[in-house]
Amino acid sequence: MEEVLESKDFSFPKQEEKILQLWSEIKAFETQLKRNENLPEYIFYDGPPFATGLPHYGHILAGTIKDIVTRYQSMTGHHVTRRFGWDCHGLPVEHEIDKKLGIQTREEVLKMGIDKYNEECRSIVTRYVAEWEKVITRTGRWIDFRNDYKTMDLKFMESVWWVFAQLFEKGLVYRGFKVMPYSTGCKTPLSNFEANSNYKDVPDPELIVSFPIVGDPDKAAFLAWTTTPWTLPSNLALCVNANLVYVKVRNKYSGKVYVVAESRLSELPTEKPKQVVTNGPSDDPKHSNPKAKGSSGGKSKGEVELEVVEKIVGASLVGKKYEPLFDYFMEFSDVAFRVVSDNYVTDDSGTGIVHCAPAFGEDDYRVCIENQIIDKGEDLIVAVDDDGCFTGKITDFSGRYVKDADKDIIEAVKRKGRLIKSGRFTHSYPFCWRSDTPLIYRAVPSWFVKVEDLKEQLLENNKQTYWVPDFVKEKRFHNWLENARDWAVSRSRFWGTPLPLWISEDGEEKIVMDSIEKLEKLSGAKVTDLHRHKIDHITIPSSRGPEFGVLRRVDDVFDCWFESGSMPYAYIHYPFENVELFENNFPGHFVAEGLDQTRGWFYTLMVLSTALFGKPAFRNLICNGLVLAEDGKKMSKRLKNYPSPSEVIDEFGADALRLYIINSPVVRAEPLRFKKEGVHGVVKGVFLPWYNAYRFLVQNARRLEVEGVGPFIPIDGVTLQKSSNVLDQWINSATQSLVHFVRQEMDAYRLYTVVPYLVKFLDYLTNIYVRFNRKRLKGRTEEDDCRTALSTLYYGKNPFPYAKIAVLLTSCKVMAPFTPFFTEVLYQNLRKVSNGSEESIHYCSFPQEEGQRGERIELSVARMTTIIDLARNIRERHNKPIKTPLREMVVVHPDQDFLDDIAGKLKEYVLEELNVRSLVPCNDPLKYASLRAEPDFSVLGKRLGKSMGVVAKEVKAMSQEDILAFEKAGEVTISNHCLKLTDIKVFRDFKRPKNMTAEEIDASGDGDVVVILDLRPDVSLFEAGIAREVVNRIQKLRKKAALEPTDVVEVYFESLDEDKSVMQQVLDSQEVYIRDSLGSPLLPSSMIQPHTVILCEESYHGISKFDFVIRLARPTLVFNSNAVLALYSGNTKFAQDLQTYLFSRDYYNLKSEFQLGNSKIGVDCIENQPAADVVLGKHVYLTVGDYYLSEKTE
Repeated sequence: MEEVLESKDFSFPKQEEKILQLWSEIKAFETQLKRNENLPEYIFYDGPPFATGLPHYGHILAGTIKDIVTRYQSMTGHHVTRRFGWDCHGLPVEHEIDKKLGIQTREEVLKMGIDKYNEECRSIVTRYVAEWEKVITRTGRWIDFRNDYKTMDLKFMESVWWVFAQLFEKGLVYRGFKVMPYSTGCKTPLSNFEANSNYKDVPDPELIVSFPIVGDPDKAAFLAWTTTPWTLPSNLALCVNANLVYVKVRNKYSGKVYVVAESRLSELPTEKPKQVVTNGPSDDPKHSNPKAKGSSGGKSKGEVELEVVEKIVGASLVGKKYEPLFDYFMEFSDVAFRVVSDNYVTDDSGTGIVHCAPAFGEDDYRVCIENQIIDKGEDLIVAVDDDGCFTGKITDFSGRYVKDADKDIIEAVKRKGRLIKSGRFTHSYPFCWRSDTPLIYRAVPSWFVKVEDLKEQLLENNKQTYWVPDFVKEKRFHNWLENARDWAVSRSRFWGTPLPLWISEDGEEKIVMDSIEKLEKLSGAKVTDLHRHKIDHITIPSSRGPEFGVLRRVDDVFDCWFESGSMPYAYIHYPFENVELFENNFPGHFVAEGLDQTRGWFYTLMVLSTALFGKPAFRNLICNGLVLAEDGKKMSKRLKNYPSPSEVIDEFGADALRLYIINSPVVRAEPLRFKKEGVHGVVKGVFLPWYNAYRFLVQNARRLEVEGVGPFIPIDGVTLQKSSNVLDQWINSATQSLVHFVRQEMDAYRLYTVVPYLVKFLDYLTNIYVRFNRKRLKGRTEEDDCRTALSTLYYGKNPFPYAKIAVLLTSCKVMAPFTPFFTEVLYQNLRKVSNGSEESIHYCSFPQEEGQRGERIELSVARMTTIIDLARNIRERHNKPIKTPLREMVVVHPDQDFLDDIAGKLKEYVLEELNVRSLVPCNDPLKYASLRAEPDFSVLGKRLGKSMGVVAKEVKAMSQEDILAFEKAGEVTISNHCLKLTDIKVFRDFKRPKNMTAEEIDASGDGDVVVILDLRPDVSLFEAGIAREVVNRIQKLRKKAALEPTDVVEVYFESLDEDKSVMQQVLDSQEVYIRDSLGSPLLPSSMIQPHTVILCEESYHGISKFDFVIRLARPTLVFNSNAVLALYSGNTKFAQDLQTYLFSRDYYNLKSEFQLGNSKIGVDCIENQPAADVVLGKHVYLTVGDYYLSEKTE
């Protein structure tokens, strides 16, 4: 393996750029697809975005989810085709061209020419394709941009035609009027899900208008409330609720008589006595009713001055005629201008009487048809044109934009004496999501799909799908399907897939095209493009004969949602190609998009697949939430309230961004407030510790080579499984648990549970396995033990098929779908010591769970970490740093197996980590603690209600034995309520021994474990504390000298104290600890050789009241002069020349020769000097430390 950089010098973004280059060179994505082409298909549908805008965090989020799932499926043995798609048609594109060319009306497009307009649209469709590819690729997502699909491609459009033809043949298509949300800015109707995507709080006029009742003896008038004055010229009816009570009331001062719902009397304006009254309200604000809607505390002024003449049930008002407000629709007098009833009228607002203009309200249209005021069909008079302006029918306001005409209409009503009350109020109103203009509701002729006929099947198909999170499916999507309306799939626009419908002039003959071939055959024309300007001129002769003329295509194009909903078929040109591929793999396996698509793409996919095949379009779905700015507002380029994705990636890397957004509430369909600091936190909390564990492995593997022990080759898995080391057993088991968990959760598409588990595993790997195994990994124990530890940490590709799972490489493979760059960086170096390894980690199979997991040891180690944390807390409370040794700790726990582990094979790790001399296990929970129980009010409060007080009293009264029994059983019944472990908090209050103070002994607990530390000072522990201080200073000096862990140095110690004997006594008593910690003996400064090279030195004063100097030096040879002289029979020159020769050799090469020669080398290359066999440890020592230990032993 190659050397690795210090973590401070390792740039995650730069390494990712190198990996991108590697993937490009080896054609990694293409190669993976090729290798998997004969494996089972995993069908992933990628919803097409518009390329007229740049990608944002929402796209990166959805793309990351898709990439993780598809990478995982590829690694688990599937062929996963991933083609990027582009939504090319529809309003977003046309709106851009309208802005560019200054187009305001439909007539301007026709004057320009549909051909020129459409080609303008075509020219901008791929405006930002290069930017999309750059950003998406940089995030690590593998997807095919070369073989992408576009909704404007000929093959895609042909499949859309086929989809429509199938619906038409099934009788699911009809033409009719429908009142729909209509964008006057884009001059087109919108679907309900589009209309619901952009609501704003805006002020609008509100007014109450009178409609005198024809022939009423009291000359009474109906009062209707409206917030859309522009609809009043088209009024044809008034609607009441047959079940409501209405009243005829007379104003005592004006004598006017009105009919309103009894519960809405407060809406009527107040009038002063003796005031000259008109039918309009006074402008004096004092005349307004201060106790209008929602008031309480006595009768309002309005109620005082109104006299109830008669109470009437709504049903008795039906059929009454009234005087029209305007005379624009007098031809309807025989059937219109009368009262009808419907339950959509409520008494929670207005007057309880609704004015109906059937062309501008969905309920208005339905009620007027049901009451034969208008006929269902295509002859409805819509007095507002496509641009939102009144037609010539409304003579007084012809050509005026409806919203602009509001004021003048109100004034006209006032002049007629029909305005009773006017004002303004603020409410939530829909705006066009593209042009940002207010929508109006307008009856438009359109082609519809009968979604309402499919409702039951849609609901049933929804049950067959699997969603994450499931509440989106069960609530939001279910409710949307339950209230589904017929879908208007046509738009009176230009740039889109034209409806494949040709109709005769008399409307009697209709032909729907399901293919280009059919159109060419019937028309005799050659078709190479299906856009309007290429086919609108094509006619088809009538099958009834020439006298019936020709059939011409209807003008409309498809709603772009129809195209995206057709994507599962159209992107592979089904049924014209790929029939077997589609039919063997439908429904698709996976889709993922944002929460807003429950009313968009998810919905259209479900509708079309249900209509075509009676099946859902997909099997599994992940729905993500919205990414918001840090302040909780929508991300805005104008406000600049968020950092650009490129900026974040360039600073922290794409992997960090991926892990940050995946490990957040947004994957559970909740909002995420994006914080740049959060991405930085992932680097610090996840990637740097992970990198340091990897770096530690590489450094110590290279140390074996540097020290001449031989190259690091991972031990086979069978041998690893026989390791007697408890932490080897534990980390192997934990790795198997990791594989088991990730497979289980990824198969369930629960990405949000995977990342926290992975992060916890990395924490275990770095802070338990590596930290507690430092001596073994650094070679401070036996060489075989060191290789076992390194192999466990590594795990290469074992030569044996039955080899078990180990750690670092396995965790890389598990993490590869999530962090494709960093795992590739590590893998490319790790694979260098493993023959036959794959060229990329993304070619590897996802790890399989093998063998039995050691659940007991995993639980024991988890509890051990809790014990260590509790003991550290006690130390911190008493200002006892880890360097200060303590004499004893007691661990109290009821599980004897755990106590056996903690006092047995885990004991050395606990004692060393906490610097405690002895550990005492105790399974008597009452020996050191008294138990008390408290109810968890936050959990039980709502559940128990009034019973909470009684239950709380009994819980607090539980005895010690009751509490122990409850913990063992896991539940207890109190006052007929079954309480679980999560319902009751058990506290363990420390019982301090009577003869000890709080400064001498203390405890800390968590759940059923208690840790007790003896804090009393002990002279026998004093020396151990000083030794730790010395070792700590040496380690810090190594860092200061910028030494790598693999750099071998000799450490010299010099006391500066007057009485050096005290320090020497400490060093002598702690010699073994110091040597184990440093990997070499601490040498007296008197042993510094004349040729010793000092690398770094530093003086220390007042360290536990001692002063000393530490020097770090390069290792150097030491000769046994007498033994060398004896080699040459006392010839001093020969002995000196041999020493000179050996000093001239490269130190590490010489060391390797001695190791290869079994501690002996022959020297026969010195001129005019006899050959000699030089023996290590007899004639020469490789380090001063070796010589020192040899002399000490002798």
